[in-house]
Amino acid sequence: MEDTKKQDILILWFLWQFYEMPKFLFSIWNNYFLFASNLFSVTLLLKTLFSPWRKYRWQYPRGFDVGEFLSTLISNLFSRIIGAMLRIVLIIVGILFQVIVAVIGLIIFLGWLLLPFIVIFGLLFILFI
Repeated sequence: MEDTKKQDILILWFLWQFYEMPKFLFSIWNNYFLFASNLFSVTLLLKTLFSPWRKYRWQYPRGFDVGEFLSTLISNLFSRIIGAMLRIVLIIVGILFQVIVAVIGLIIFLGWLLLPFIVIFGLLFILFI
């Protein structure tokens, strides 16, 4: 505590503005990345791309019945096609969400680092114009 009182307030602000807070903002940004990756789980969606949607599968009939066999084959095929289409949509939405998190995080991070310079420039602009 004694050490803190002896330091200049400008140095303390400089350390907080350009060291502590950017580290904190970066950890928050990382948490949003982890949230987005867990929310959409793009890797799991890619691994199960052609799996049946919601595990809807029909059992093939016993014996030799061409009509039932083709009906089951087409039903299972449609279930896989629907699963692939919906997973592709979720993958695209998940990637877009990750890009949005990256862009907004970068804007906030750079905005925080440039904020003192923006304030000084604004004050100079107001005073001299």
